Amino acid sequence: MSSSALILMIVVQVSVTIITGYFFYKVLVTPPKPEPDSYSENDDEER
Repeated sequence: MSSSALILMIVVQVSVTIITGYFFYKVLVTPPKPEPDSYSENDDEER
């Protein structure tokens, strides 16, 4: 394997690892969206 191929392989693997780590971190840190209560939508209905 030539040195340029080895450098390219290392650069690609490192960049993919960094991008994957960034998105994994973003998933763990982002607060969840508040889900609406399904019963609160039925409170104003008459029975």
